[in-house]
Amino acid sequence: MSEITSPNATRDTVILGSGCAGLTAAIYAARANLKPLVLEGHEPGGQLSITTLVENFPGWPEGVQGPELIENMKQQAIRFGAELKMAHLVSVDLGKHPYELNLGPGKDPIRTRTLVIASGASARWLGLPSEQALIGHGVSSCATCDGFFASGKQIAVIGGGDSAMEEALFLTRFATKVTLINRSERFRASRIMLDRAIAHPAIQFLSSTVVEEVLGVEDKEVRGLKLRDTISGERSELPVSFLFLGIGHVPNAKMFHGQLDLDPDGYILTHGNVFPSHNGQPVPGVFACGDIQDRRYRQAVTAAGTGCMAALEVEKFLEEHGR
Repeated sequence: MSEITSPNATRDTVILGSGCAGLTAAIYAARANLKPLVLEGHEPGGQLSITTLVENFPGWPEGVQGPELIENMKQQAIRFGAELKMAHLVSVDLGKHPYELNLGPGKDPIRTRTLVIASGASARWLGLPSEQALIGHGVSSCATCDGFFASGKQIAVIGGGDSAMEEALFLTRFATKVTLINRSERFRASRIMLDRAIAHPAIQFLSSTVVEEVLGVEDKEVRGLKLRDTISGERSELPVSFLFLGIGHVPNAKMFHGQLDLDPDGYILTHGNVFPSHNGQPVPGVFACGDIQDRRYRQAVTAAGTGCMAALEVEKFLEEHGR
């Protein structure tokens, strides 16, 4: 990992985040000789760093392990001159240009002419130790990514909103049985999505139920779930081989509240793919890519695509402003 040689110099570009979007932006920016600085963030590598086999990224006919794919991207970016720094952005001032990034007490602020925001969105988890231990070993927050591995198995989906219904319906393509677990008696999903799930013969519902433990930690493989009925207090076990979380994601955009336009759930609103705004007006030299602005697809390949777009726009912006 390279070091920053001139910490007080104004950078041409800084990239926030080191997932597929951020690293792709770094590769393109580095090849354009912009010497980008990548701040890796509090989840280095993004969600791929906790993913096992990735089979839907082009160019890997046998699949590739998520951490390996991320490491290859890092090395590719470094090869062309990108600098990676283990740091987490505390605050940013987009009210003046060059932009100033604050990394916390005792650390010099970083000034940059352009900023690529690729800080992603973090999956919501239950927070159970057993759940965390089995992420990538039968516990997943992405049905589109990992649904194939549930082929021929009985699985569970947790959640009561549209995301959970979509995941459950998608997973019926692979699983023999999908049990949808909701902690409340009522579902937050839209009527049409709920009706579709209810009508599907492969989906069964467990409402007023919470998961207390994911079984199989010692085997590094999901064996079942320990459940509790929130009304009666009765406990039971549900044999499943896969657990999907359908309780949404949290975009990592808190530091941009009041400085960029966000949607009601906190995702950065972009126009023309990668252009954020403030009060409906473009913010010059600031670009957003990946899951921080994509709540629909959330795929490695789409994140990489918008990372490429952001880097090309950075290059264009700097050229137009005499850099």
